[in-house]
Amino acid sequence: MKVTYVLSFALAFAALVSCNEDKKEPVLEVTEVKEEKTFDYNVEQFADIKILRYQIPGWDNLTLKEQKLVYYLTQAGLAGRDIIWDQNYRHNLKIRKALETVYANYSGDKTSEEWKAFETYLKRVWFSNGIHHHYSNDKLKPEFSQEYLKSLMAETNASLEEDAFNVIFNEVDSKKVNQAKGVDNVALSAVNFYGPNVTNADVINFYKNKKSPNPDKPLSYGLNSKLVKENGELKELVYKSGGLYGSAIDEIIKWLELAQDVAENKAQGDAIGLLIEYYKTGNLQTWDDYNVAWTAATEGNVDYINSFIEVYNDPLGYRGSYETIVQVNDFDMSQKMKVLSDNAQWFEDNAPLMDAHKKKNVVGVTYKVVNVAGEAGDASPSTPIGVNLPNANWIRAAVGSKSVSLGNIIEAYNNAGSSDRLKEFVNDEEELQLEEQYGQLADKLHTALHEVIGHASGQLNPGVGETKETLKNYASTLEEGRADLVGLYYLYNPKLQELGLVDDWKAVGKAAYDGYIRNGLMTQLIRLNLGDDVEEAHMRNRQWVSAWVYEKGKADNVIEKITRDGKTYFNINDYDKLHELFGQLLKETQRIKSEGDYKAVETLVETYGVKVDQDLHAEVLERNKQFTSAPYSGFVNPVLVPEMDANGEITAIKVTQPESFPGQMLDYSKHYSFLPEVN
Repeated sequence: MKVTYVLSFALAFAALVSCNEDKKEPVLEVTEVKEEKTFDYNVEQFADIKILRYQIPGWDNLTLKEQKLVYYLTQAGLAGRDIIWDQNYRHNLKIRKALETVYANYSGDKTSEEWKAFETYLKRVWFSNGIHHHYSNDKLKPEFSQEYLKSLMAETNASLEEDAFNVIFNEVDSKKVNQAKGVDNVALSAVNFYGPNVTNADVINFYKNKKSPNPDKPLSYGLNSKLVKENGELKELVYKSGGLYGSAIDEIIKWLELAQDVAENKAQGDAIGLLIEYYKTGNLQTWDDYNVAWTAATEGNVDYINSFIEVYNDPLGYRGSYETIVQVNDFDMSQKMKVLSDNAQWFEDNAPLMDAHKKKNVVGVTYKVVNVAGEAGDASPSTPIGVNLPNANWIRAAVGSKSVSLGNIIEAYNNAGSSDRLKEFVNDEEELQLEEQYGQLADKLHTALHEVIGHASGQLNPGVGETKETLKNYASTLEEGRADLVGLYYLYNPKLQELGLVDDWKAVGKAAYDGYIRNGLMTQLIRLNLGDDVEEAHMRNRQWVSAWVYEKGKADNVIEKITRDGKTYFNINDYDKLHELFGQLLKETQRIKSEGDYKAVETLVETYGVKVDQDLHAEVLERNKQFTSAPYSGFVNPVLVPEMDANGEITAIKVTQPESFPGQMLDYSKHYSFLPEVN
């Protein structure tokens, strides 16, 4: 193990002169970080979390200009880190500061059980970007007393106002996102997208009266604002320079301007320029203009995702969470998988959809395998493995979309786990062998088909509103399930072998079907506490897809529930009929989306996707106790280290790894805290 020095950013920034060519590099200071000689994907484990690390393959093949672009984009992402904390909950920044003050300054007994419980709680808060679990949305429960925290704060001169202190321990704001049926989801969600006393009806009525200048190109109303009541009147507080989160957004803009100066080509630079303009103005038309330009900018080695994007954290699906992913193209894998996007029209034409719901001309679908170089906001520490953007249906239809699989993230997952849990839950040796031989390939292809073909497929009926308006709180799970079904339908299809993606399409398809049903009906339950309903959108969609085909196939024993030695297994007896059932459900989910059928999606999700078989859940939890591997994983980010010459110009950028998860979290708070505690 050797010691290197990471050049972390001080809060000061050298003044910029008017000419772009004369922009100076930021002022830097040194923080010590250790770099592993032999790469180890595992960092540490606590509670239900495993922290991993990832490499950036191909970094040394980038030019210095390209490395600068990656560096500036990652700094832009980190500059907005505080935004997701405040979006997730109004007290998060205050609580984080108090807990970190204790952690950094406490010099007392660190061997006690309460101190260990405090450390674990803080790590969980870091991982979730706040005090609510990143997946279940339940408030994290500390396993130390109020008195102990008060004593720690007194010893370290940490302070925390009474309401914020009490909320750590009481039942107030117990659910970040409440998706339950028959309640006021906005009023009962702790997420900080809405002000006090704002209700479901307020939100729906407010946006019902918003009319886009061009009805064929509806603006994403609500995406970049907080909706509050002032003197009884509803008002949007827009995320922009000079507006809500303005101090952090100004830092984002600063780094994006540096990135624009080293853009790889004009199209990329123009897109970054529009993103800067959007951050300055908060104008939603500029957001659409940016997405059109960004979607069309497909050349180059470097790409990125940056802004308020996914709406899963809004119970009604309007407001976007801040996230960034900076990525480097994996050319070999991208070329191999390009065949999917090249054949997007074939997949659309042969989908089991009503003709009226098929796109006659699938345009602009691009797919790449990329290697992540840095993540922030809602994409970190817990990260997706695939992304398809933009989300606006009209842009997908008229311009196209970009789909990426995060290759080095998937690689890290694959190298950090074990097969013991798999052996416990597979039904027989044949299922185990299929998974071991074809499971990773099946997962990669499902991710690709989900993102490239799934999200890009289908169209709305004329006059039907955006999905967030028609399907409301069920929009996210319906869309994710629909994309999953597209992938499942085509995973068991000889077309994949014809395209050269697999050498045995039936074996790959069987492995994919086994894994999906096993997870959707059983193994994902290890992520829930006994008695809980399923609430997270992706977990819901995996359950309602699996439970629907299980029930509809009972008459033909398509999927058999087996009990052996007191343990439950699910065995697929007829893969061909299961393929047909996936097709039937895909047709219905597309109809629901195309027609905006709220009653149908409510029935589908509530019947199959929410309630859990408690006996089976208890059994799964008991069987899982023997395994030490945590059910959730996330990542520390590599640290990009710029080397400077005497004039302050970057001459090289090295990649190092952070010494620890707490070390990176404290470093981020030290150098990227650009928001006040109350916003």
